[in-house]
Amino acid sequence: MLTTRHAGRLFPALLAAAAILAPTCRLHAQDAPDDKPAPRAERPHTAPSPDVVTPDSTTEGSVTVGGQNIAYRAVAGTITVGGTDPQDATIGFDGKPLPDSGVKLPDNPNDAPPTARMFYVAYFKKDAAAEHRPILFAYNGGPGSPTMWLHMGSFGPKRIVTPDTEHKEGAPYSIVSNPYSILDVADIIFIDAPGTGLSRTFGKNKAEAFYGVDGDAHAFERFIRRFLSKYDRWNSPKYLFGESYGTPRSAVLAADLSSVDLNGVILLSQILSFDNSVDGPQENPGVDQPYALALPTYAATAWYFHKLPTQPPALKPFLDEVQHFALTDYMAALLQGSELPAAQKQAIAEKLHGYTGLPTDYILRANLRVSGGEFSKTLKLDEATTIGRLDTRYQGPDMDPLSQSTSYDPQSDAITSAWNTAINSYLHNDLKYAFQSTYLMSARQGGEFSWNMNHRPPGRFGFGGGGDSHEQGTNVMADLAYRMKSNPKMKVFLAGGYYDLATPYFEGMFEMHHLPMPDSLQSNISYHYYEAGHMIYVNDEVLKQFHKDVASFIQSTESGQ
Repeated sequence: MLTTRHAGRLFPALLAAAAILAPTCRLHAQDAPDDKPAPRAERPHTAPSPDVVTPDSTTEGSVTVGGQNIAYRAVAGTITVGGTDPQDATIGFDGKPLPDSGVKLPDNPNDAPPTARMFYVAYFKKDAAAEHRPILFAYNGGPGSPTMWLHMGSFGPKRIVTPDTEHKEGAPYSIVSNPYSILDVADIIFIDAPGTGLSRTFGKNKAEAFYGVDGDAHAFERFIRRFLSKYDRWNSPKYLFGESYGTPRSAVLAADLSSVDLNGVILLSQILSFDNSVDGPQENPGVDQPYALALPTYAATAWYFHKLPTQPPALKPFLDEVQHFALTDYMAALLQGSELPAAQKQAIAEKLHGYTGLPTDYILRANLRVSGGEFSKTLKLDEATTIGRLDTRYQGPDMDPLSQSTSYDPQSDAITSAWNTAINSYLHNDLKYAFQSTYLMSARQGGEFSWNMNHRPPGRFGFGGGGDSHEQGTNVMADLAYRMKSNPKMKVFLAGGYYDLATPYFEGMFEMHHLPMPDSLQSNISYHYYEAGHMIYVNDEVLKQFHKDVASFIQSTESGQ
């Protein structure tokens, strides 16, 4: 997820589906957009009580996927987890001490140990052999974003439909049966992170317990273990599906689930090392990698808008050429810093002009280093138009003609209202849940939100929890590599969009090829890229292909092959 002004993941004032933290504490892909102040965190007038738990709601429905009618049971409810493993072992699913725990809570709930009541919606195919049926745990990012984006946009039985690359006029929105639901091959559980959506936190030091890289992953680990026990699904093939900040969460979570072998991990719009973020690399001088890793996304965007001096006929061969240049001549030039000869600098600038459409003199004044926000601002400056961050195909009026960088994300403004409407309408009308509850579009709305980017990676000798916390940009590549080494049968599915500037697709590819693990394990990773942005499922045709690819992935790995 970083500094507020370089936030990320959707929401005009807090969006969702994925990109990204930085060394200092910036919002993320599914949260607040670049340079737009986060909304003031207002404390609720009355703090929610840990003693008042909304009963689970069970409903039934059906969806047709690939010509197959699938009857399902939906459960909307909460599972409470503790802030530490010892505490978690003393509480029941409702968050109250187990009768034989010997624990007595203090009279003042604010003095109680921290707990998180995590909201979820689980979809179970009816009349299926549940014990051996694959189960997929899905969540969005932020950090601080709820999972309404994946829930109402990707693999649930219902989805919101919005015009691709356009801002719909307003309600009424179209919420339809989803022909691309993953229920044809797996049961799926959508989980809101602590403090987001309908998930709530309680007790003393609750923010410290749950709002951070490690605390967040531990909460999800405890949730999954409790869920597997509650629904007797321990022997089901298990998968994680994280988007945006959900991808680093998945890396840490996979390592945390040390005694639970996962069949697969699906990473959508990935960032594992936040030093690779192109949101504000100028604040991290000497680290030039982000500029090279974002270049193919700049090129794809310029190709899409026909801003290139010479328009290549096809996108993918063009991107192969740009990727090669990014890692060779361009990266070599950046690494030379002030020692780069003037003639070579001019040649690189002209090459960048040919790949991005940006003026050569602008690239030279930027010292060959253009951040994501600067690119979004400059590409269509002659049209007084800003392009999107989460999806560069979206565009809108330039807010400030004299600014150096873009000040908002047109895609966030185009779709947030639709998704907000969809989740609330669906919860009330279909799932019969949370009629009087506020669905938090961001954890910031609940107050006390401050994300701890420090991370304790797995130990070097095969034991989780060792090592020191990172002080630089958080990097969880070691966590994923640790889990892949300890479970060499686990497969990883990496997906992304060519037009995603929040988590550029080439960045994810680069990180995978640099995981600290034997080269032989690289064959466990598959790569899937689409002509879409950060939230690839906004595009109907892309979602269709994404469903096909993920279904094939699950079917090929559910036996542990």
